[in-house]
Amino acid sequence: MRGAVIHAPGDVRFETVDDAKILKPTDAIIRTAVTCVCGSDLWPYRGAEPTEQAHPMGHEYVGFVEEVGAEVTAVEPGQFVVGSFATSDNACANCRNGFQSSCLNREFMSTCQAEYVRIPNAQGTLVATDGVPGEEYWPGLLAVSDVMGTGWWAADAAEVRPGSTAVVVGDGAVGLCAVIAAKELGAERIIAMSRHEPRQRLAREFGATDIVAERGEEGVARIKELTNGIGADSVLECVGTAQAMRQALSSARPGGDVGFVGVPHEVAVDGQELFFSHVGLRGGPAPVRRYLPDLIERVLTGRIDPGKVFDLTLPLEQVAEGYKAMDERRAIKTLLKP
Repeated sequence: MRGAVIHAPGDVRFETVDDAKILKPTDAIIRTAVTCVCGSDLWPYRGAEPTEQAHPMGHEYVGFVEEVGAEVTAVEPGQFVVGSFATSDNACANCRNGFQSSCLNREFMSTCQAEYVRIPNAQGTLVATDGVPGEEYWPGLLAVSDVMGTGWWAADAAEVRPGSTAVVVGDGAVGLCAVIAAKELGAERIIAMSRHEPRQRLAREFGATDIVAERGEEGVARIKELTNGIGADSVLECVGTAQAMRQALSSARPGGDVGFVGVPHEVAVDGQELFFSHVGLRGGPAPVRRYLPDLIERVLTGRIDPGKVFDLTLPLEQVAEGYKAMDERRAIKTLLKP
């Protein structure tokens, strides 16, 4: 079969890879309906994470079940399924506590920009839809497998509540989906931090009430100005850089909460400063599986449309251009069709 392989920073190729096969009785094989490039894929693409040897890429997927292992009974061949970038048995103690992304049998997906994908822990990871959704819903369901689920976790971790004020740091696909989540969870005021006009427009469409273009200390000052000098109830950090984390922590009011879902790179938190801020901090890999049934329903009923974050659609064979466009900020998120 064919799939995306990264060889070095800036060097992603579409080439022949090993066929997806059942390796364990808990596996399933899906035929990819659509997949995509994630903002976190840009870390190795830009050289911020090492690529010591060529390896497949991709962790977002929806598709059709082709084959299941002997222990998989929750889904069957022919069904359309949505999963998570972190697989889980959905049965261990951590899963039962709602943190499937810390499943004791967790495996992270990493081969999804391909024609077929092996899904470990398929019994607990995959959720089948009722019938095959129309193709117009596929982008939204694909977003649910990571960026929408991650944006929802950012809002949940930051304890967004009805009537609250939320700040979203980051205007990538996760940040934009976090705006959707904050609105769905009842935030009365949603301040999106963005310097890019197309992303600002989409943030407003998703529910942002205010836009702050400033960054760093100027950005924090603007947030304080908009919140009567106090800061926001909830701050959703959706980037992963040191500047974004500092901006998030400084934008929250005393007693407020920060949900951080951007994969941290060179981020350090000052314990003394955090102690005296009274700010709560929670984050990590999103427990997407916890939210899948609810988010799938919201997409299929038309209540939310996170698929709008895909502003570039390419054939899977042009995956290299998808990376390049996102790296150059010509695209928010690239959808890939096999």
